[in-house]
Amino acid sequence: MEKKVSIKDIARHLGVSTALVSYVLNNKAGRVSVEMAEKIRQAATELNYRPNLIARSLQSGKTNTLGLIVADISNPFFSHIARIVEDEAKKSGYTVIFGSSDESVEKSQALMDALLNRQVDALIIAPAEFTEEQLRALQKKKIPFVLIDRYFKDIQANCVRIDNYRAAYSAVEHLINTGNKRIAMMAYDTGMRHIAERIEGYKAALKDNGITPQESWLVRASYHHLEEEATLGMQKLLSPKPVVDAFFFATNSLAIQGIRQIIRLNIKVPDELSVISFDEADAFDFFYAPITYVRQSLEDIGRNAVQLVLGSIARQETAPREVLVDAGLIIRESTKKQHL
Repeated sequence: MEKKVSIKDIARHLGVSTALVSYVLNNKAGRVSVEMAEKIRQAATELNYRPNLIARSLQSGKTNTLGLIVADISNPFFSHIARIVEDEAKKSGYTVIFGSSDESVEKSQALMDALLNRQVDALIIAPAEFTEEQLRALQKKKIPFVLIDRYFKDIQANCVRIDNYRAAYSAVEHLINTGNKRIAMMAYDTGMRHIAERIEGYKAALKDNGITPQESWLVRASYHHLEEEATLGMQKLLSPKPVVDAFFFATNSLAIQGIRQIIRLNIKVPDELSVISFDEADAFDFFYAPITYVRQSLEDIGRNAVQLVLGSIARQETAPREVLVDAGLIIRESTKKQHL
């Protein structure tokens, strides 16, 4: 095994003091001449010097790493946020380690334990259902964290999210304004507040426009049996012929399952069925009628999350803050029919 090059080796190679090399490589060169600083950095590169991050973290009490826990990193919504978090953290000299909870309490805890064992300085979390106690444990240990996309009413914590109720209300009102009267919704079968608020917004928009919500119009599907339950729910409303004229999907993953059924049943969008999804997905662009969707500002979510958590690390933030970011409706071909 090749011997690891140390600061002493570089100093010996150049015939200078160890302290001088340390100052330069730790960006504390001070009065060291530009020429000498460049000489030291060049020697470090040639000798393949790599800093001892463990030793450095023991000295500073920080590892300059953040942990990011999301539901599913393969979901475009979360993968885009992960990239934004990574880029924003890098500006402040932080590295991000991330993983997927798969909406599992057990996997969420295992990820938290693994990240904390790696001495991350803080966590950014899109929490799974029933993980309140995990978050309370973090608070008890005084580990900084910020919640994104989801939150719990009984947990006072830094949080970055949108107004889900208002966003869902606006989406359903758009469906009504384009002539739809029998509007179905598909949502995850969960007690999480962000989904509950989207359902509340859906129902309120119907009622405020003189439409009585039907229980059969609300299709619920579990995360772990998504394809089976989504298929069954949609077939009841769309086969042998549609009994609803529009579908509002609470997430992009639900919308993708819905589009598959629409294609299988040979239902024409938007002529026979209007479609709106929460959040975008690359697949929407390949459907013959590009899907209208609620756009969340992922840039604002990611950047605000990093800023909040770095403020907590630096002890600049004391009381928990909730940041609401903008959401808007991107209108495309899937809602352009007119019954008026």
